[in-house]
Amino acid sequence: MTVQTPSPYPNPSGAPEQIAFDRSELGVILSLYGRAVAAGEWRDYGMSFLRDVAVFSIFRRAAEVPIYRIEKRPALRAKQGQYAVIGQQGQVLRRGHDLRQVLRVLERKLIRAVE
Repeated sequence: MTVQTPSPYPNPSGAPEQIAFDRSELGVILSLYGRAVAAGEWRDYGMSFLRDVAVFSIFRRAAEVPIYRIEKRPALRAKQGQYAVIGQQGQVLRRGHDLRQVLRVLERKLIRAVE
């Protein structure tokens, strides 16, 4: 009798899975990003796709730390929601199950900055 241990890599290729934003999620994020760029508030972004989290980082200038991070953590889907907006100092500005609702915190900041 042989005992098989579960593989840490569940997909057949042997590589670890990555969490990523799907096309509709990226559409929502990039729509907000485009409005902020047009308003002159944001100037650059970066994306990271890791095993447990996908991160869309927003920068005021390319050489800075991100002013906001939009995170997707599917492990939190059943608990507090898989989407979160994180501020520059690491504070959670908003967390939830619906990406559009979570991004409203950034839309409000954008509206105040443009007025």
